[in-house]
Amino acid sequence: MPTPTTGPAPATAPENLPGHAATTGALGRIDAAVHLGFAVLLVASAVRYVMRHSPADNLFVLALAAAACILYTVIAVLAQRRRPWAVWMFVLVGLWAVLVIAAPSFAWCSFALFFLCRTAFTGAVGYAAAGATTAATAVGLFRLSNGTDLAMLLGPLAVGVMLTLIYDRIEHDAAEQRRLHAEVSLAEGQLAASERRAGTIAERERVSREIHDTVTQGLASSLLLLEAANRSWPCPSSREDLDRATELLRGNLSETRSLVHELASPGLDNSPLPTAVLQAASQYVPGARLLVTGEPRPVPADIRHALLRVVQSAAANIQLHASATTATVTLGFLPDAITLDIYDDGTGFDPEAAAPPSDSGGYGLRAMRQRVEQLGGVFSVESAPGDGTIVAAQLPVQRARQEDA
Repeated sequence: MPTPTTGPAPATAPENLPGHAATTGALGRIDAAVHLGFAVLLVASAVRYVMRHSPADNLFVLALAAAACILYTVIAVLAQRRRPWAVWMFVLVGLWAVLVIAAPSFAWCSFALFFLCRTAFTGAVGYAAAGATTAATAVGLFRLSNGTDLAMLLGPLAVGVMLTLIYDRIEHDAAEQRRLHAEVSLAEGQLAASERRAGTIAERERVSREIHDTVTQGLASSLLLLEAANRSWPCPSSREDLDRATELLRGNLSETRSLVHELASPGLDNSPLPTAVLQAASQYVPGARLLVTGEPRPVPADIRHALLRVVQSAAANIQLHASATTATVTLGFLPDAITLDIYDDGTGFDPEAAAPPSDSGGYGLRAMRQRVEQLGGVFSVESAPGDGTIVAAQLPVQRARQEDA
């Protein structure tokens, strides 16, 4: 059954045309069934009338039936071609009222006309057109009984009321379904936009961590060495500071190029993890020591990358802030996890009072924590003024992931 929409002449809207829904599935099949039913019932009613009445009566009634049939066909064609057709429905309803009162044999065709009226009009106009069709049918059938059978009068009216209620319910459910579909589409669009924003934010944070752990730390350490060389120039120690600064800048340039090319860790990917960890720490703390517990084994690339970045960031902080004499990196291989501890005997600090990230720094600890926790690990910092610092991380490593690596 077609579903009407609001408006004075909804026949101009594609979704209200009897033939339009044929392109969208079940509703098109209902429209076709209504048209076919009207044709079959009209032919059957005409045959019945001809067999029961004289030729003189047949001429007038058959002319009305033919006119109604032609007008119905014109409306169906106009609807199929998406042309205005609601005005013609007024003519058809009036013609049909005359026909069904004059020849109640055609009352069965009123079902198709009822649905066509509800399709053509909405609101009060739709109810009035369908009611006129129902009333004309009731009058015709009551007249057929010579005014003696009250059921002939009340039956069509009751059927019209029931069809109206059923049609309104279907119309309401269809409107509700369209509303829910629109809400779901809107929600899906908002979710997709939210996911894109979240992905953008996550990528920006990831790039921020990479830049901090490579470019920023390397430049800060190089600047520290150059300042030391400038203060001690021309002492022999200044040459050592310059050499170390040059080495750091070269490594930092390599890191920057690698960051542009998929943010990898150049020079550290092909070596065993303990060797790579010691190399990462020695870039900033040349005297760093490495302790390994457990049996070294390959680890997944994301775990390896996080461990190396944590070591780099922690070692850079030792060089820049700790004034430490010793630094020790402990790498532990547990059955289902990898542990990393970076200890220094420097000045220490209060982790609770650490400065928030700003233009002057403060991103290191946050970046390390994010790296570890995003991989399901645990990150902690133990320190106090004058007592040195321990940066610790533990990352889960499943056997399946190790074998895949």
